[in-house]
Amino acid sequence: MEIIEFLTDWAWVVWLVLIALFIVIEMFTLEFTCLMLALGSAAGLVVSLTGAEFWLQVVVAAVIGVLLILFLKPPLLARLSKNADPAKSNVDALIGMHGMVIESVTTTSGQVKLQNGDTWTARTGYQVLSPQTPVVVSSINGAIAVVVPINAPASQ
Repeated sequence: MEIIEFLTDWAWVVWLVLIALFIVIEMFTLEFTCLMLALGSAAGLVVSLTGAEFWLQVVVAAVIGVLLILFLKPPLLARLSKNADPAKSNVDALIGMHGMVIESVTTTSGQVKLQNGDTWTARTGYQVLSPQTPVVVSSINGAIAVVVPINAPASQ
């Protein structure tokens, strides 16, 4: 009985600690899950301030947290991704980029200079490409650009 009384009397402290913990975790993950759990914990805190039993506080916090995760999190994530920059970046930006062979490209060696000015180690899947051959990047395999001549199909 003493533990139940202790939890009921000091539940507001537990809820404040949980809210702070979930907010700190949310700052690192940025996925809104812990934010929804923090809001559920805030609901548990409100119920605890009314003097309700600890089990009821936990149930309210859990239900509110789950409902927020199911119904509020998806629209928030959709709204954030709607305004995202559609420009390709990193390796995705290199696929389809044109370039010029600067050192003969074979299935095992070669180099190309891409239109963005970068020089990449390159390979081709089916023929030797001589210097000054215009190419397009069909894929990136680690640090190697897989290229095909511009007049050839882009997929291998």
